[in-house]
Amino acid sequence: MTQLDLRGTPCPINFVRTKMKLEQMEAGELLEVWLDAGEPIEQVPDSLRMAGYTIEQIADRQDFFILAVRK
Repeated sequence: MTQLDLRGTPCPINFVRTKMKLEQMEAGELLEVWLDAGEPIEQVPDSLRMAGYTIEQIADRQDFFILAVRK
């Protein structure tokens, strides 16, 4: 599994970086994205779904969220 730490990264840059990373990955691979609470965790999963990616899990780690995305 590949990890991408985007804590402290504002919208929409966090979505753009996530999408760019997914485009470099093989089909079926899992990407773990670390996102801040608020706008990032509210916007990025929806934007990824609209782009055709599968959100497998969203885990609350108190200080941040972990988003698991399948390409």
